[in-house]
Amino acid sequence: MAHHKVLLCGGAGFIGSHLVDRLLAEGHEVDVVDDLSSGSLSNLAEARNATGRFKFQNIGIESPEFAELVSLRRPDVIVNLAVFTPEQAHLSGAMASFRSCVGVLEAARLAGVAKVVTAMPANLLYGEVAAKDLPIKEGHINDPRTSEEVIARAATDMHTVYRERHGIEFTVLAMANVYGVRQRAEDGVVASFIQALNTGKAPIVHGTGKQSRDFIHIDDTVDALVRSLDRAGGLVVNVGTGIATPIVELWALMSGKSALAPRASAARPHDLARSSLSPVRARIQLGWSPFTALETGLATLRSAQQ
Repeated sequence: MAHHKVLLCGGAGFIGSHLVDRLLAEGHEVDVVDDLSSGSLSNLAEARNATGRFKFQNIGIESPEFAELVSLRRPDVIVNLAVFTPEQAHLSGAMASFRSCVGVLEAARLAGVAKVVTAMPANLLYGEVAAKDLPIKEGHINDPRTSEEVIARAATDMHTVYRERHGIEFTVLAMANVYGVRQRAEDGVVASFIQALNTGKAPIVHGTGKQSRDFIHIDDTVDALVRSLDRAGGLVVNVGTGIATPIVELWALMSGKSALAPRASAARPHDLARSSLSPVRARIQLGWSPFTALETGLATLRSAQQ
């Protein structure tokens, strides 16, 4: 792969900071844009020592300064990890994310950026699916159940508009449930379970706990992101394992037989019953397949926390 000049939106967050480390290790030049509303400079401690190939800008992608920065820096690729994040999981957050997606695409158009890579939560793109339709393929379309799903799909469609009208190449990555080191407890069930184990408190499980999710390790996720810099143009591509794991089984895997029983809580509105993503298109278009088994990833995470 050729070395790229990458502008990374949300680079101080969980996924973003891991991607920064990988890009710098491979010799790319990286500009991070992050308003630090949920990210942390501590996540970029190693990156900030990469003199000459790393710059950090404490601005939001919705600010007027963002387009100016893109025009000044003229990256080869913009990677957008700052939209439809867990803290934006409500109507106003989704609307702000849509505006930010368009803002990034428009900034790319004005500056002549060749490609935009955007990470989207797969649960918003696909919604609830029948068990017979698992693992979900990229072409799967369901009637949306929520305003957030409608907005997320519209944001994905805007990438196609900018590709066809303005020649901005794109790849949208539909993300499964990513887990790993640096994830905040409020942003993922694996991280919340780790916190429960570390504090000796029983975790909270919403609903029955039988709802299933596709858990993908951060290293696998970053590998897919890096491969998407110059592949899979014009496509939505799943980043997942194809395996659905119930939440109660996840807790059993992490806690062992002697752990506390989870505390039951009311089901959350519009919580999906099941989700897993087919990795077939990623294998064909990115040359990527998930390589970290859930048990291995969880064991690595536990050891890193100790």
